[in-house]
Amino acid sequence: MVDVGAKSETTRVARAQGHIRMAPATFALIAGGSAKKGDVLGVARIAAIQGSKRTSELIPLCHPLALTRVAVEFTLDAERHRVSIEVTAETVGRTGVEMEALTAVSVGLLTIYDMCKAADRGMIIEEIRLLEKAGGKSGHWLADADRK
Repeated sequence: MVDVGAKSETTRVARAQGHIRMAPATFALIAGGSAKKGDVLGVARIAAIQGSKRTSELIPLCHPLALTRVAVEFTLDAERHRVSIEVTAETVGRTGVEMEALTAVSVGLLTIYDMCKAADRGMIIEEIRLLEKAGGKSGHWLADADRK
């Protein structure tokens, strides 16, 4: 692991997002709350939070962090038959929470897949990425700001 002992403790925040596309009928099951396994988005929210808390167990050499907040938001896009997830992770510490936010997004999307795979094995998980990070020596970073 990287030595972070000399770094200052600061508030650190990261936001990440991802999407899962599916057949119209599968989207209707999620939107209508009628999936056979139950409340897909409710379970995926809990899974995302659990995933963020277990990041250091899943990603080699990742520091275990005491998270102070994990917020999970879903957006349903009926036109594209797509569910989007955005996760904000926060801590006060010596290292960032980007991996926790990205892991939460991944686990949330995988949970949606698992809960709906009987109806649609062709779902596509896509565009998992970091949107923003703040705190620490490197300061504030915003996706696409460096690509303009």
